[in-house]
Amino acid sequence: MSHPPIAAQMYTLREAAAQDLRGALRRVAEIGYDGVELAGTFGLTVTELSETFEELGLTCVSGHIPLPNLRGNLEREIETYQALGASYLICPWLPPEERGDAAGYRALAAELNGFGERCRAAGLPLCYHHHDFELAQFDGRYALDILLEETDPAHLKLEADTYWFKAAGVDPAAYIRRWPERVPLVHLKDMSTGTPPTFAEVGAGILDWPDIFEAAQTGGAQWYLVEQDTCPGDPFDSLKLSLENLRGLLDR
Repeated sequence: MSHPPIAAQMYTLREAAAQDLRGALRRVAEIGYDGVELAGTFGLTVTELSETFEELGLTCVSGHIPLPNLRGNLEREIETYQALGASYLICPWLPPEERGDAAGYRALAAELNGFGERCRAAGLPLCYHHHDFELAQFDGRYALDILLEETDPAHLKLEADTYWFKAAGVDPAAYIRRWPERVPLVHLKDMSTGTPPTFAEVGAGILDWPDIFEAAQTGGAQWYLVEQDTCPGDPFDSLKLSLENLRGLLDR
């Protein structure tokens, strides 16, 4: 089975990218990634960034758009990412004051459904990126289930995050299998064996990657995205090791 292309989430390189985004992107391309997912401000004009992607042969897969920007500047974000040739927009984070109960998640689902309808009409499907807190349960349902069950599948997809599933005690592959054709993007993050566990390079931790790959690819994943929130040393070294390990795992 052929596998999806592999991108790097630029949050991993946030410090280097803040200093020199073009240089950070060049190193990502040299390591061998097919594309990137953006997070944060650019430090370049949209035209400069688009030209950099073309020069380096990188695809802009998607961008993490803070919820306040979705609420207040959605049209501008759509225009920016259309110009960058992206395929998806992502809602990446829910502030603590909006996580309190099922009613709050239902209200968020209604909002995301509306945003997602507008994004889909513009050719940029909207995804929700979760952490562990969306795996809290309300009346026997995960908060993340509420978001997915109470939105139109055409208007909201899921960017699954393997580390945060594991951190919440949820089997990543099993959850992805529950939502076929709803998970186009998968954040690949491993978990260390230490106590307490933390982020690890893909293939250097405890996650069951063959099962995750089978679930993701059977369910229609379009991209794998490597992210490591914190790295033990140089984040570029961690991204390189993750890609090397990932290629070995996928070629088995």
